[in-house]
Amino acid sequence: MYRFFVDEDQIDIPEKKVTITGEDVNHIRNVLRMRKGEEVSVAVSGDDREYRCSIRDLEKDTAVLDLLFIKENNVELPCESVLYQALPKADKMELIITKAVELGVSRVVPVATERSVVKLTADRAIKKTARWNAISETAAKQSKRAVIPEVSDVMTIREALDECRSFDVKIIPYELSDPGSMDETRRIIESIKPGSRIAIFIGPEGGYTEEEIAMAESAGFTPVTLGRRILRTETAGLVVLSWIMYNLENL
Repeated sequence: MYRFFVDEDQIDIPEKKVTITGEDVNHIRNVLRMRKGEEVSVAVSGDDREYRCSIRDLEKDTAVLDLLFIKENNVELPCESVLYQALPKADKMELIITKAVELGVSRVVPVATERSVVKLTADRAIKKTARWNAISETAAKQSKRAVIPEVSDVMTIREALDECRSFDVKIIPYELSDPGSMDETRRIIESIKPGSRIAIFIGPEGGYTEEEIAMAESAGFTPVTLGRRILRTETAGLVVLSWIMYNLENL
C-alpha cells in the first residue's frame, strides 16, 4: 500500500477527511494511476500513527480522501540514531541515505573530511542536500516510516564532533582497530537502550586520518572494529544500523 506524508492541518478527523496537495497528487493520478475507492496510507512526520484512507475525489491539484481508521504504528526505533557519513564518491550517498532510512536512522549528516574526494561548493551543496532530502522522503514512504529523516547541511568533521558531544553512545569504526576486539564493539552496541542518542561516524573511501581519529577520541569516541574484512564506506554504516535495529527490536 502506498504511503504519503501530509501536514497535520491536512487531516480533518471530525470530518473524516484527508487532503493531499502538491507533487503527490500528480504521482497518484499520472504515475500510479490510482482511482476512486483505492486505499492509501497517510502519515504526518513525527506522528507515530497511520491514517488509513480511501480516495474520494481526484482533482488536478488536490486529492480528497475518506479517513477510514487510525492505526498506532510503533514502527520507529526507540532511540535517536544519527549517521555522520563522510562524503563518498559518485552517487553512493543516495544509496546510503535510502538504506539508512529503511533501517531506522533518525537523521543523516554529510561530513567533509580530509580524505573525502568530493568537494562541494556552496551552490552544489545546497542542490545536493535538496536532492538527498527528496531521496529520504521517498525511502520513508517506501518503508512505511512514521517520520522523514532529515539530511542536514554538510558539516566539517569538527562541527560534527562538537554537535554530538552530549550523545550517549558514540561509534566510529576504524580500519586500524584490532579486528579481534569485536567483543568491545558488541558491548558498546548492546549497551544501547531505548531513549539513547547514538552518533555513528563513518569515514570516506580513504579512511580517517590519525589526526581525525585523535579528534574523535577527544570527543568521547572509542574506535571500534566491524570485523576482519575492510568494509566500503557505503556498507559500514548500514552494518552498524542493522546491528542496532536487531538489538533494540529484540529487547
